[in-house]
Amino acid sequence: MTPQRTAALRRRLLAWFDAHRRDLPWRRTPDPWRIWVSEVMLQQTRVETVIPYYERFVTAFPTAAALATAPVEQALRLWAGLGYYSRVRNLKRAAEATVAERGGVVPDRAAKLAELPGVGPYISGAVASIAFNERVPAVDGNVLRVLSRVCAIETPINTLPGREEITGIAANLVPSKRPGDFNQSLMELGAAVCVPRNPDCATCPVRGQCAAFERGVVDELPRRVAKRKPRIVHAVAAVVRKRGKLLIARRAEGGLLGGLWRLPAVEATGKSAEGAFRREYGLDLALGPRVGEVRHLFTHVDLRLEVHEAKLVAPISGDVQARPKWSTLDSIAKHAVSTLDRRVLAIALNGDPVAE
Repeated sequence: MTPQRTAALRRRLLAWFDAHRRDLPWRRTPDPWRIWVSEVMLQQTRVETVIPYYERFVTAFPTAAALATAPVEQALRLWAGLGYYSRVRNLKRAAEATVAERGGVVPDRAAKLAELPGVGPYISGAVASIAFNERVPAVDGNVLRVLSRVCAIETPINTLPGREEITGIAANLVPSKRPGDFNQSLMELGAAVCVPRNPDCATCPVRGQCAAFERGVVDELPRRVAKRKPRIVHAVAAVVRKRGKLLIARRAEGGLLGGLWRLPAVEATGKSAEGAFRREYGLDLALGPRVGEVRHLFTHVDLRLEVHEAKLVAPISGDVQARPKWSTLDSIAKHAVSTLDRRVLAIALNGDPVAE
């Protein structure tokens, strides 16, 4: 891109952002911690979904120190339903490191932010540019799409070479003045105008600087390498009742949805499930009729989860990591439970929803 074209793109994009930027709670504060929290939440999640979670989270944890010293269960409870739970665990680990190494002060440079556990190039660039005006790029999915079109990039954006190519372009485009606003303007353009399907080129402020528009290939970009289909996983969840209580268990910390609570469940089908419950939970169960089924699509897994009534035919036994416990409905509502497992619980409770 020529210097003249670069200057025009910066000028037009910032002017458009000034006129059309959304009024979002994290844009009303210069606090780097709150900006950091918002950027973590916004990864792979829509703005409309994030807003109420963000407001609850920063009310409970107004500083890095507040999150660092809180129980992980409290953080997971406030995150429950937002998905991608490794984000909050990484955020807590990074907050703990910030307190231990810097007295709770958020680093003011991308390179220092990137030294914190779980902080990658996007988060470090976004926080450093928006909160501290450092001239660094912040490349998320929207920016990958926008710049692949603006520069007519043929390299697939879901490959390492594609991301590196566009990150290099973004680094050259970021101006020394208002770098944070410029990064946000690219993201905003991708969210509002240069959308994945049927982009609104007629209202695009940088249409005159867009190589894909000039060549008539906007709808062909960005390129992507085809993803493998998610593998199908069959599983069984057991509804075990006793005097108004349900048996629940906590997921292993390192696994999918780690650290959250659910009904006991195993990857198995039919009678083999009873043996799996014995091995994983120390539960000697007699599975009863199926009362429902939940299908949930993760990035790499297509989960088919049958929900069965079950009877405990012997006391809970064994030294197992996922030892279950009895819980009332009110108590379950106070635990960190994923959206998937709320659906399972709703089936167990005959459609009665579990409180958020």
